[in-house]
Amino acid sequence: MNVEDKRLDGIAERFFEIKVLQKELDQELSELRQQILEGCKEQDSNRLELENYEIKLIVQQRREYDENRLYETLPDLELWRMLSKPDNSKISSLIKLKIISEEKIKDTYAVKNVTVVQVDKK
Repeated sequence: MNVEDKRLDGIAERFFEIKVLQKELDQELSELRQQILEGCKEQDSNRLELENYEIKLIVQQRREYDENRLYETLPDLELWRMLSKPDNSKISSLIKLKIISEEKIKDTYAVKNVTVVQVDKK
């Protein structure tokens, strides 16, 4: 193994370690988020002032597009190819640019409420 291969092997090893760590951290974050949601629900509150932290639960609405309805609604196949798969930010951009209208696609999505957990240090 030459020097460059050894260097790349070390980089690949570190990359792999970080990906494993990232997966573990994502899992722990998910578990902590669930515990925070349960704790807020038990206290019937969307905002908690703790000794060192403030917890806020913020409900956001997100659209989940129905591919079939969206495909039927879009006037131009080129637009559909551009989207290829419903992407909220791309669709929002097309609406803002007035390429498609909000009215035209109103029946192509369901609105889903998502609770965002925000924890701030005091």
